[in-house]
Amino acid sequence: MQFWLIQTLNSVAFGGLLFLLASGFSLIFGLLRIPNLAHGALFMLGAYLGATLLNLGWPLWIAALAVAAGVGALGAVLERGLLRRLAGNEQGQVLVTLGIAFIIADMCLSVWGGDPMPLAAPPSLSRPLRAFGYAFPTYRLVVLVVAVAALVLLVLLLNYTRLGAMIRAGVDDRMMARGVGIRVGRLFNTVFFIGAALAGFGGAVGGPILSAYPGLDTDMLPLALIVVILGGVGSLGGALVGSFLIGFIYNFGNALLPDFAYVVLFLPMVLALVFKPEGLFGRVGA
Repeated sequence: MQFWLIQTLNSVAFGGLLFLLASGFSLIFGLLRIPNLAHGALFMLGAYLGATLLNLGWPLWIAALAVAAGVGALGAVLERGLLRRLAGNEQGQVLVTLGIAFIIADMCLSVWGGDPMPLAAPPSLSRPLRAFGYAFPTYRLVVLVVAVAALVLLVLLLNYTRLGAMIRAGVDDRMMARGVGIRVGRLFNTVFFIGAALAGFGGAVGGPILSAYPGLDTDMLPLALIVVILGGVGSLGGALVGSFLIGFIYNFGNALLPDFAYVVLFLPMVLALVFKPEGLFGRVGA
């Protein structure tokens, strides 16, 4: 019984962390149609920057917000300086973002070395939560709460603000959005900033769970791709459902069928592509 309970809680917490990563990827792909293969590298960069700030004595949440701003700014610069010049050239965008991912990975290896950087949760959240005779790390539940809060803020942004209305208009008809005076270029840059900031924030917040280590980007990016394919491109509701679904499949697959973990993980993606290629929701919004 304890095994099933602990694995379920771990899966829920990991699903919340996946949502922070996949929601940004889904927004960028949903609006800009850019398959940003550097998204996992931005997540890893966020983990390393968060570890550095924590080692300097910064409080976790202030460090995570600072990392989100920094990584978001980097994403905005990459979109404005490189990816915008390749508008409509999906093959070029794939190659450029893949190259950016390699560059970021090599820079992280050069700056922080090849050893993993384990991070401790804040002392106030390091004590286990005890319920029904079981103990569970409090910090993992906090990550879940943060992911739900991020979902609420994104839903409010997309559905109840002027920026959200412009984003939806840009998704539905870019030419018409330009015709009514929406500065689509600035809008795209803002969306890329938000998506990259979510990746950086997720990396910093996920550091105490995953640690910062070389290869974190290649471990997390496929999971984000699977979540977006299952949930639907540009759908926050789909990203949420897909994140928790993949969180359960990933954790229970590794625990129960370690030799077939990747088969269990990628099979839902294959089935979704064949039978429901638009995903569970497939639109920008909740």
